[in-house]
Amino acid sequence: MAGPTGRGNSLGAALNDLLHAQVTPRHRLSSYTARHWHTQLSQLTATHRGQQALQGAGLHVRTRTLINWLSDAEYNIRRSYLDLIHTAYENVAIVPADPIPAHIKRGQYEISGVVKTGDDERTRGTPGAAPLRIDGSRGHWDEIEEVWLAGELTDDEFEDHFIDDVIVEDIGEGTDGWEFPGASYCVEVR
Repeated sequence: MAGPTGRGNSLGAALNDLLHAQVTPRHRLSSYTARHWHTQLSQLTATHRGQQALQGAGLHVRTRTLINWLSDAEYNIRRSYLDLIHTAYENVAIVPADPIPAHIKRGQYEISGVVKTGDDERTRGTPGAAPLRIDGSRGHWDEIEEVWLAGELTDDEFEDHFIDDVIVEDIGEGTDGWEFPGASYCVEVR
């Protein structure tokens, strides 16, 4: 039975495609694009989550003060309050990434595409050529997950970490390291 699959123009792109299909990445809510403090404050005070973010950022003012601010976009407020409003707005606007699921970390990977180690370069996962099989459960996923949760897992970084922290941990360094110089990859997890 086929499992989750990712495709891309590099191994890292295929891995990211696979991961994005399984869990929600860190992202910015499209409705939170306001730049002016007044618009930000208006959005924040309109929701319970926004009000909690204001309190969490340390904005503690009387209701009357808040009403004065909201009734006049040109109201002169202290810089420290502007910073607290902006901090709360950013905290609400960013949705954290879901953790990488266990079935991804413990999965059996089948990688199709050009694989090179030393002078040995071949296309894997085609008729007559088995895919490169990797046991993800032997890998060290901590750094990959840390970068993923921070919203900074680029295709290149994912590929580098996957080679060092998963492939090498499962099957070793190879003849002279692992490279994936092809232009099309498919990664399936079973």
